Amino acid sequence: MSEAPSVYDLVQRRLETVFASFDNVYVSFSGGKDSGVLLNLCVDYIRRHGLKRKIGVFHMDYEIQYRETIDYVDRALAADADILEVYRVCVPFKVSTSTSMFQQYWRPWEEDKQDIWVRKMPKGCYTRRDFPFFTDEMWDYDFQIRFAEWLHERKKARRTCCLIGIRTQESFNRWRCIYSSRNLHHFPNERWIRQWKKTEVFNAYPIYDWLTTDVWTANGKFGWTYNRLYDLYYKAGVSLDNQRVASPFIAPAIASLHLYRAIDPDMWGRMIGRVNGANFAALYGRTSAIGWQSVRLPEGLTWEKYMHFLLSTLPERTRRNYLEKLSVSMRFWRDKGGCLSERTILGLQKAGIPILVGEKSGYRTNKRPVRMEYIDDIDLPEFNRLPTFKRICICILKNDHACKYMGFSLNKYEKTHRKKIMKKYESMLHGTEENRIPESGI
Repeated sequence: MSEAPSVYDLVQRRLETVFASFDNVYVSFSGGKDSGVLLNLCVDYIRRHGLKRKIGVFHMDYEIQYRETIDYVDRALAADADILEVYRVCVPFKVSTSTSMFQQYWRPWEEDKQDIWVRKMPKGCYTRRDFPFFTDEMWDYDFQIRFAEWLHERKKARRTCCLIGIRTQESFNRWRCIYSSRNLHHFPNERWIRQWKKTEVFNAYPIYDWLTTDVWTANGKFGWTYNRLYDLYYKAGVSLDNQRVASPFIAPAIASLHLYRAIDPDMWGRMIGRVNGANFAALYGRTSAIGWQSVRLPEGLTWEKYMHFLLSTLPERTRRNYLEKLSVSMRFWRDKGGCLSERTILGLQKAGIPILVGEKSGYRTNKRPVRMEYIDDIDLPEFNRLPTFKRICICILKNDHACKYMGFSLNKYEKTHRKKIMKKYESMLHGTEENRIPESGI
């Protein structure tokens, strides 16, 4: 009986499919362990098979990063120069920040703040002047989408493939990205390849089934270079699952922001003067002060009253943003309902919470839809999926402006606004108002 192929064997077959099917291929490279091992796999595949072609490397440089990460990116982009086409992007797009109640975003490489940049712009990078589609309203995730189309047209490609190093072990959303039935037009038997609607641009996830241990086994077995920041994380006692390379000011990174002071004190000294609230977030990011551990209700208040108190301390624009999210959520739970497990439904019924339970949901799930009004708080396993005022208090304390903790994505207004911007870009680039930008991104 033959042995089942290893994840390494499977990725070799997937890369064979990619290089045979796409004339333009590039790797989205962050400097982390997953995108790093994916880049090494691609370089190794091209060399071993003697392919007479190059591969693109797309790196969004966020200005502020650990010195070890910057050094690793410099080395990786300089190596194998004969087969790499490097697109190192230094653009002042909007980047989410959870360090301030007053700002929802900051901008790397902002031109009028050049005197406080944490480092010099790297030589040979691409700036805002290289991208005719860029405007000051663009977020970093919007830029990734537009870059793919820009590169597709620039290369006059028949088909373009962006290789992304995400793994389903990391989160349910990443698992769903692979196993959903959307965008499987040209490669229905290869779930790890996703087509953008009405375009010849694709995303591919060749290492989606790898585990963290597979990544480090490959680096050790083949002697591949990697980001030495992970060694420092290990020495600092950070678990394998929490060792991440990301923009330091987004919500998932706040709890580890304090490590900059120990691991890279020089960068820390520069960054606290660069982004509002960085020092406060580092000091209190692991405490209830900004919602990372148990949040305690002040004596004499309900969570609803506490929410109104917190909102009263915020700037008008920020307060209005949270109230709009709350209004949308209330309507959703009252009119449509959220999908909950039988265990949670039973818990709500035992607690005497008035609910209306449906039989079937329009979503691909075995959970049943439940309609209900907002409640103050309840101790159930699916707490972060239930409509409670405590939940929005946590969002406010975390500076979670997008309310991702509550499961929010872009709202109707934000989607409409984004579509209008995308149409404008399309008109500028193609002389047409047809919107060819897909909803899904890189």
